Amino acid sequence: MTLWIALLRGINVGGNHKLSMKDLTALLHDLGASQVKTYIQSGNVVLHHPSPDRQTLAQAITTAIAEAHGFAPHVLLLTHAELTRAMDANPFPGGVLDPKSLHLFFMDAPPPNPDLAGLEGVRIGSEQFALLGATFYLLAPEGIGRSRLAAKVERALGMAATARNWNTCQKMRDLVDHLA
Repeated sequence: MTLWIALLRGINVGGNHKLSMKDLTALLHDLGASQVKTYIQSGNVVLHHPSPDRQTLAQAITTAIAEAHGFAPHVLLLTHAELTRAMDANPFPGGVLDPKSLHLFFMDAPPPNPDLAGLEGVRIGSEQFALLGATFYLLAPEGIGRSRLAAKVERALGMAATARNWNTCQKMRDLVDHLA
């Protein structure tokens, strides 16, 4: 069994793409997952699954949600080691003091042609960002909801990403440590 961290993009946001964690847990069990644990209502899941193939499993989860709920969220799967590496590589250690201001945007792969200069052009003075492999880090002390930079991340990276604040990353790592 492989221990996976599943991050579902864009569910239960602004009243759109509603999916209860109870329904998600049942759906994952139907797909052969065990020891499914969720954190808050925004699609953060830790699970064991017999499939070691992340692309096949991610697509199976997306397809099952589409068939049962009528929308197909992007599902990004990480291993415990990948989440730990992303957190350990945090280029803004001061951001952990205000964990809601520090966000990690996870992608399936490093972006081939990111427009970081374009992001620099919309960055306000207090914001900081960095791209390290398949993780984009954003420190937004004024709040991510006010950040013009945050709104342009995916376009500048040229690919889908799903963001989690530092608190959520910590909670996910704690869940994995508990199940490992």
